[in-house]
Amino acid sequence: MRVLLPALLALMSFPVLADEPDIGAIVESYVLPGYRTLADEAADLASTAAKECSPDSSNLIAAYHNAFDAWIDVSHLRFGPSERDDDAFALAFWPDPRGSTPKALASLIRGKDVAVSNPAEFATVSIAARGFYALEFLLFDPKLAQGGDQDYHCTLVQAIAADISLNAAAILERWLDGYGALMSDPGNDTYRTSNEAAQQLFTALSAGLQFTSDTRLGRPMGTFERPRPDRAEARRSGRSLRHVILSLTATKRLAALIAMNDKIVERAFDTAITKAEDLDDPVFAGVVEPQGRFRVESLQQSIDTIRRRLAEQVGPGLGIAAGFNSLDGD
Repeated sequence: MRVLLPALLALMSFPVLADEPDIGAIVESYVLPGYRTLADEAADLASTAAKECSPDSSNLIAAYHNAFDAWIDVSHLRFGPSERDDDAFALAFWPDPRGSTPKALASLIRGKDVAVSNPAEFATVSIAARGFYALEFLLFDPKLAQGGDQDYHCTLVQAIAADISLNAAAILERWLDGYGALMSDPGNDTYRTSNEAAQQLFTALSAGLQFTSDTRLGRPMGTFERPRPDRAEARRSGRSLRHVILSLTATKRLAALIAMNDKIVERAFDTAITKAEDLDDPVFAGVVEPQGRFRVESLQQSIDTIRRRLAEQVGPGLGIAAGFNSLDGD
């Protein structure tokens, strides 16, 4: 009995979920609607660009923002269909520490690369010249928005928008054409059990939060001695803080489904979202000042609190060790 007692106590202290998450319901109510919205908004972006390709077009700018919003809503679901053929990277090549995107775009413009006229050929150009961040440069960066031959610039905008639409549609099609069923109805080579499917979703949730904390906030924060607001995500189009809020809102919905509406997790998300909404610093320019940096650090800490709660109280119930690191596989 003395031998069994420590093991019994360990089991009693091990967090478990009262019920397993309903994976089929998560796929149907969360994953598929998110990718349908992305495909629809991306198609509207391509259609709008085909008619109005100028950076001065308010319709094009609105379509860009709508489609980008839809991507951020699902950007943490980096597994399965979005990873095939590097489609997620083709949609969103960021961070870009070497400045590859403006270089790749400048090269296309300078050489008037004919790949822009053929979707299949355009899919073979540098991944840095594709997706939302490349389109942002063409619409919002003064040098790339106005430089070069404007007819070619127009064709390049249209090519990128069409490529975004094709990739978004391909990801949705893969979910509809088999992958959703693999996750919803486990007992296959991809997911042997529903617990494995839940672990996949939990990993995506944790990775999304970690990316927001470490990269969306960490990159512009830099160090106290050397803040780097110029590294903020999508700062040219004023979307840096917007991405944080959108991602937190999307991951909160997924967390509620996985954690079975854990009230402490819900309150932790609400705290972080409120801090983000109150920040009033669209591109994190305030990190250069101590007070501004403190507020971003406070937001970052709130996001890390969510991750700790999930890792310590929800992950183990799914068979995931509390020390698990979602981005490096520890």
